Amino acid sequence: MRTKENIKAKAGTKNKNISAAKSAKYKKSALKPSKSKEPYQPHFGESAEIPFPGPKNPKFKFIDLFAGIGGFRMAFQKAGGKCIFSSDWDKYSQETYEANYGEKPVGDIHNINLSDIKQHDILCAGFPCQPFSIAGVSKKISLGRKHGFDDERQGNLFFEIAKILKERQPKAFLLENVKNLKNHDKGRTFEIIHNTLTKELGYKVFFKIIDAQGVVPQHRERIYIVGFKDHTIDFRFPEFPKDGPKLGTILERNVPGKYTLTNHLWAYLQAYARKHAAAGNGFGFGLVTPNDVTRTLSARYYKDGSEILVSQGPGRTPRRLTPKECAALMGYPSNFTIPVSDTQAYRQFGNSVVVKVVEKLAAEIVATLNC
Repeated sequence: MRTKENIKAKAGTKNKNISAAKSAKYKKSALKPSKSKEPYQPHFGESAEIPFPGPKNPKFKFIDLFAGIGGFRMAFQKAGGKCIFSSDWDKYSQETYEANYGEKPVGDIHNINLSDIKQHDILCAGFPCQPFSIAGVSKKISLGRKHGFDDERQGNLFFEIAKILKERQPKAFLLENVKNLKNHDKGRTFEIIHNTLTKELGYKVFFKIIDAQGVVPQHRERIYIVGFKDHTIDFRFPEFPKDGPKLGTILERNVPGKYTLTNHLWAYLQAYARKHAAAGNGFGFGLVTPNDVTRTLSARYYKDGSEILVSQGPGRTPRRLTPKECAALMGYPSNFTIPVSDTQAYRQFGNSVVVKVVEKLAAEIVATLNC
């Protein structure tokens, strides 16, 4: 007889088998040394004036994977570290990275020789979040595409990190991803990641979801995963203020008219919001004033800016944030160089870590390691 208990037991066994199969599938290929590719040759910018150079007398060494525009690098350099390796496949992100740090990251992580990654103390990585984010998963499902670890382009990149951790055994690491990573695939995705880091690689792991609005005027929740080789360490995440700055603290004056929405786009966004409100959905634009905290800045901001529209007063059409304001919203300093187009800048800041969050984490990790 098929009782409820038997059915539940079979379902539980099936889920565990699926989880184990996924884990084995990717670890088999990703945790073995890659074939030799072209050697890593760091390319330094020609200008002698690097906006954000590393410390002259570094306390520790770190590497910057899926580096984007260098949010991790800025934070860990401030904590006294020297970046000895960086990697990102996007040519526009490489351009911004080089303009600010004087070094062009190596490209696709799949083509990296492990021998080119020298011994380091801390590994930093904000591996691609699209396969795990709520918006990313919904879009992929609607298009009939795979998500999570089954995303062939980005889903298995975590295991490239694991391969480097296995080979170089750094003292610590810091990983960042979307909040939904914790619950993706009913928690099985995070279980595989956690088991890989702890049982397979021997790290003591700590994790926490942190909202950046305590340090920047943006509601942005991300999961941060910290690991240490030394199992005697009892790491404590730093505290963040409950009430942070408001949007008015980062807004520019005399913003060019090109950032104001066209009447046609503004009418479309309002009609779109009314349509979904009538259907009981929460989709719509996010209109904010200088006294507010914004929604999460996304990489799609360049399309219509709908998630963060700045009010310009009653009866006036709102505007997008400028790239400089986006930089400030992500915790970058005012002298951060933006050498790319507005479209690329919006994508880059939408994909970035919040520098001020990582600064606090970096300081705590370095203090814990007693570097």
